[in-house]
Amino acid sequence: MKNIFLAMALFLAAVPTQTLTQEERDRAVAELEGSKKAFLDATKGLSPAQSNFKAAPDRWSVAECSEHIALAEGFIFGLVSEKIMKTPANPEKREAAKGKDELIVKILQDRSHKATAPEPLDPAKQAAMTLPESIKLFQDKRAGTIEYVKTTQEDLRDHLFDHPVPAIGTLDGYQWILLISGHTRRHTAQILEVKADANFPPM
Repeated sequence: MKNIFLAMALFLAAVPTQTLTQEERDRAVAELEGSKKAFLDATKGLSPAQSNFKAAPDRWSVAECSEHIALAEGFIFGLVSEKIMKTPANPEKREAAKGKDELIVKILQDRSHKATAPEPLDPAKQAAMTLPESIKLFQDKRAGTIEYVKTTQEDLRDHLFDHPVPAIGTLDGYQWILLISGHTRRHTAQILEVKADANFPPM
C-alpha cells in the first residue's frame, strides 16, 4: 500500500500544473491576434513616401511608429520572461492586480496621456528600419509571444511586477502579456493619426 501511495505521489508530481485556464489562454491569444491584425491592416500597402511622412518634425512617421511597436514586442516580452518570471513568486500582491485583465488594454489605448519612449524603444535613438523590416520583426516576435501564451506552464498569476506608471500599478505576468497587445493598439492608433493628416501623401 505504501508503494502505491508513493507511485501516485510521483505521478502527480510529474504532471505539469496548468497555471492558466484555457479561457485565459484563448482570451490572451485572441487579443494578441486582434492587435496584430489591426497593426498589419494599418501599415498595409504604404509607399516609402507615406511610411516616412511626418506631420511635424517632432512627430513620428508610420515607419518610426512601426519600429517602436516591433522593438517593444521583444523588449516587454523579455521583461516578462527574463525578469518577472525569474524573480520569486509574490502571490501576496495578487489583490493589487485584481480586475485589471480588461482594464490594461483600455488604459494603454488612451492617447490623451502621452509618454516618453525609453531609449531602447526610441526609433530616433536606434538604427532606422524600413517599414517592411519592422513589420517582419514584429511578426516574428508576436509569433513567439502567442506560442508562449499557448504553451507555458509557468505561474504567471503568482509573479507580479509594478509598472512605472502609477495609474497602471501592479500587474501579474498574464497582465503584462496583455499590456504588450495594448501597447500595439496604442501605437497603431498613432499610425492612423499620421495617415489621417491632411498632408499625408496620396501615394
